[in-house]
Amino acid sequence: MHVTPEAPPVELIMINITGEDKPGVTAALSEILAKYDARILDIGQADIHHNLTLGILIKTDSSVSGDIMKDVLFKGYELKVNVKFSPVSPEDYERWVDMQGKNRWIITILGRNLSARHIALVSSVVADQQLNIDSIQRLTGRMPLDSHEKQLSKSCVQFSVRGNPRDHSEMQRRFMQIASLEEVDISLQEDTMFRRCRRLVCFDMDSTLIRTEVIDELAERAGVGAQVRAITERAMRGEIDFIESFTERVALLKGLDESVMKEIAENLPITEGVDRMMTVLKRTGYKTAILSGGFTYFGNYLKQRFGFDYVYANDLEIVDGKLTGRYLGEVVDGRRKAELLRLLAQVENLNIKQTIAVGDGANDLPMLSTAGLGIAFHAKPKVKAASDQSISTIGLDGILYFLGFKDSFISE
Repeated sequence: MHVTPEAPPVELIMINITGEDKPGVTAALSEILAKYDARILDIGQADIHHNLTLGILIKTDSSVSGDIMKDVLFKGYELKVNVKFSPVSPEDYERWVDMQGKNRWIITILGRNLSARHIALVSSVVADQQLNIDSIQRLTGRMPLDSHEKQLSKSCVQFSVRGNPRDHSEMQRRFMQIASLEEVDISLQEDTMFRRCRRLVCFDMDSTLIRTEVIDELAERAGVGAQVRAITERAMRGEIDFIESFTERVALLKGLDESVMKEIAENLPITEGVDRMMTVLKRTGYKTAILSGGFTYFGNYLKQRFGFDYVYANDLEIVDGKLTGRYLGEVVDGRRKAELLRLLAQVENLNIKQTIAVGDGANDLPMLSTAGLGIAFHAKPKVKAASDQSISTIGLDGILYFLGFKDSFISE
């Protein structure tokens, strides 16, 4: 009677390699594993300041596991790296495999300077929610020891975590609390397919792309600055209806010479990071739009200067070279901004979850809540409190980090 010999039992072995990073380490070790036909179940590598951390989880026959460990140890000695082996039970491995069904979240911490305290506070929230940190990645460039432009510095770290939060609302609340107290920005996004393929970014203009309200600039030239600013502030805080406030403010501009608009446009104070942000977004194929309760004249100026694809704003009526105090067409208010966002998504053949909206005022809230990713930018307290994502510490190029861009990619 012929008896088929039993196959040797398999072993799961975790190999951890640490030491000075140098070319050829991964290649040399994987060649040994290939020689013994070991199956790599997982592999990960990180390099921090020329220090290598490499982890390889393998499945192999017990008949050759000793030879594999011996050869890897000798090669590690030759390469001057440290090698550690740890057995993994099939039960532990199956639990790890089961984690694939859990949600993945991206947590982005952004600010002028990040400290160990910021990392500790965020990590504590993650632990309290019983989530596992898969990876931590620095997205910003390497910081010099002595920066001469600290006021313009930026630092960003991204956590990739897995699991289902015990209380998503509480997690978001704690992140907002930390951000407020520690002067950092914290973004929590579910890592879905839509987060990775967003394609349309819609911006408010006044106090977002530019550091002013154009209607206030026009009012100053018309000698009604104080009156218009007071109405603007009430509107941005959501205290009065936008269309009503817009009509009142435009009426106060009656008689202003249209040449003033050109002078204002050429001296608009551009928000920090706009040029860098637009360069990257255009290079990577994003469509961009200005959806503004301001004026088309200034939106078109920014479109020409930075390459926006769309501009929707309000047109001032001009007769004989003078503003009449009236406007033309439908007012672009909060409702209209959200409507335009949906329309542009359809035009570009995008799912609404692939869109991003950025703004600062109460009239931006409808489009922020409609977009797949709504970001309150240096926003009024009411707007920030009503938004899941916000940037309050750096310029508009901070949006790039919320999208997962690294400085090393941006500079290519």
